Amino acid sequence: MKDEKVIKRALISVYYKDGLDKIVQLLHKNQVIIYSTGGTEKFIRDLGIPVIPVEDITAYPSILEGRVKTLHPKVFGGILARKGNESDAREMEQYDIPFLDLVLVNLYPFVETLRSGASEEDIIEKIDIGGISLIRAGGKNFKDITLIASPSEYPLLENILENGGTTSLEQRKDLAKKAFQVSSAYDAQIFDYFNSQSAQPEPYVLLGAPSPLRYGENPHQKGFFFGDLSEIFEKLHGKELSYNNLVDIDAGIHLMHEFNSPTFAILKHNNPCGMASRPTLLEAWEASLACDPVSAFGGVLFSSQVVDLDSAKSIHKIFFEVLIAPGFSSGAQTLLEEKKNRILLVQKEGKFSPFHFKTLLNGFIGQDMDQSMELPSTWKKVTEKEITPSESVDLLFALKIVKHTKSNAIILVKNEQMIGIGLGQTSRVDALNQAIAKANHFGFDLKGAVMASDAFFPFPDCVEIASGAGISAIIQPGGSIKDQDSIDACNHSGIAMVFTSIRHFKH
Repeated sequence: MKDEKVIKRALISVYYKDGLDKIVQLLHKNQVIIYSTGGTEKFIRDLGIPVIPVEDITAYPSILEGRVKTLHPKVFGGILARKGNESDAREMEQYDIPFLDLVLVNLYPFVETLRSGASEEDIIEKIDIGGISLIRAGGKNFKDITLIASPSEYPLLENILENGGTTSLEQRKDLAKKAFQVSSAYDAQIFDYFNSQSAQPEPYVLLGAPSPLRYGENPHQKGFFFGDLSEIFEKLHGKELSYNNLVDIDAGIHLMHEFNSPTFAILKHNNPCGMASRPTLLEAWEASLACDPVSAFGGVLFSSQVVDLDSAKSIHKIFFEVLIAPGFSSGAQTLLEEKKNRILLVQKEGKFSPFHFKTLLNGFIGQDMDQSMELPSTWKKVTEKEITPSESVDLLFALKIVKHTKSNAIILVKNEQMIGIGLGQTSRVDALNQAIAKANHFGFDLKGAVMASDAFFPFPDCVEIASGAGISAIIQPGGSIKDQDSIDACNHSGIAMVFTSIRHFKH
């Protein structure tokens, strides 16, 4: 067919040689002329297969300690020349440039070098120039060039070569697309490195090669993750992670980042349904589970401490999807792995983006991550009654949770245990009533509990409802034109209230 092209000449320039031997042998079997550079040329020659050094075409050696090897008009002319174009053909003949049909390239290991803890000089030297340029040229001329930019495409190339070396336009265009995905991810990683070194990093969306997930939000949707999860945690056991697992894990990791003492959290549908801090991890787990043992079923669990055997024995009794912790004792791990699908993750000290993005309409919206946490020394006392030391501890605990809960949100806390939660409501009154109903349903005594709100009270009704439930102290940002009405309601009911001046919406 008109769009089919037969591979007759190939340029190979790769850093990784794994799997290359079979490709080269198939090219030789098909009588393909091979051009190559440096270490790749030596690799091919050592296989006993004839190869033409690129220097024989360019009449230039590899220079600047290998920084410049393929960057030459005779190389890029061979890639970019349009077969069937009379003007291109005349110039190729005039300057003695061979037409190329296959470009096989992979890039210097920039990310691997970065993660190895290498010096900046070594990291910079692993920024590939020639390879990226070969990808761009080969991808641009996909109508005539078969471009292989990743070892993951070797099986396809082997199949092509085993069947005579003929490619279709559809195949070449798809390979160009995949190659540009490789190059764009590579460039984004380099930008990420420079951006992370900057005193004022710029917002960006880093999209590399996607890793498939079990499915998306629902089984009929495909799911993908763009990034490297191995930077964040080590998977010890269990089935593959799903889209929903990762959403919960992201929410929980950011929530747990607020706490240092032995703390346990249970998340369901991206929100905490149980959370508590205690002197020991087992106590924290039991108090967290008590918040809402019904919703905990099938949840995603987070521990701030290494999971010990005593805690594992109690955790093992319920069904859950994921447990993520800084580590597991050998006995705890052995016990928890008795359920084959249960996912166990060890969290690492990974670097998180300082920005948050999501798709919207026909583009993206982005913002700085909410990294603010208002400590008691910054709170503004607004009522006649002052908060007690124990209320201060509970108010801070509640504030940390409400910051990570879907708005409108209300959190009720007593003795560093979440005892009520209202979230995702269109009315703050509805959120408060939901939180009180939750607490009552599970038998908690609200007398002396504290309340946190993610945003101000536009009317005094929430204070009045809280007073009737036994709430003794409230934390909220303030900022309503009717703040004084809520302050007066607190003074009338004997409730202490403080303002933080910072709103924590999470939509």
